[in-house]
Amino acid sequence: GGLAHTFSTGHTVKAGELAQKNFDTYKLPRIGQMSEYDAHAVPTKNDPTGIGEPVFHTMAPAITNAIFAATGKRIRSLPLNKHGMSLA
Repeated sequence: GGLAHTFSTGHTVKAGELAQKNFDTYKLPRIGQMSEYDAHAVPTKNDPTGIGEPVFHTMAPAITNAIFAATGKRIRSLPLNKHGMSLA
């Protein structure tokens, strides 16, 4: 989920292309690393769309802005574990 991706996963580019080309080299978060969240469906006349994905896109910017507000240190790359940060 959003927290696991923000803190521990990332892509690397080597020779102009992604080094992680499949699931054996791109480590997806395991269920124990996933953050818990509540997603609520809002009644609408529109066709259905993704229900849980929208929260992931805003999580990393919210976390890095909170880090900046607390420490004055601006983080401009992910994952955060490369900056010595973890969830614990």
